[in-house]
Amino acid sequence: MSEQYRYIVRIMGTDIPGDLKVVYGLALIKGVGINFSYALCRLLGIDPNKRIGFLTDAEVEKIENAIANPSAIGIPAWMLNRRKDYETGKDLHLVGADLIYYVKKDIEREKRIKSWRGIRHALGLKVRGQRTATTGRIGMTVGVKRRK
Repeated sequence: MSEQYRYIVRIMGTDIPGDLKVVYGLALIKGVGINFSYALCRLLGIDPNKRIGFLTDAEVEKIENAIANPSAIGIPAWMLNRRKDYETGKDLHLVGADLIYYVKKDIEREKRIKSWRGIRHALGLKVRGQRTATTGRIGMTVGVKRRK
């Protein structure tokens, strides 16, 4: 059983170093977290402690297909990162550039309908209820002149 080691493995358009364990390597993909990658490994029958560099081409393809369509392998809907999509109403799991695109689109929609969140985004202020008296300041710092 001679396993071929690869120093870099490309999964879902992301280069992953071969020395990482499968779970932590998959978590480097934008849109895939630790818990989601544990669920993938468990449902696909891949050892989570195996190094990414020792994965076979068939296993890599199996992982890519599972990430592209997680509902097909039995990932529950509550683990997906875009449930009840605004346009289609379906549960989706987005990764990579798609995730970035949909987030930008959502922010633009909030700005367009002039919701509270959209207004905060448009003004460049904090959106999620954080305090703003001392944090979140931008621009040059203004201090008090020192006495000589």
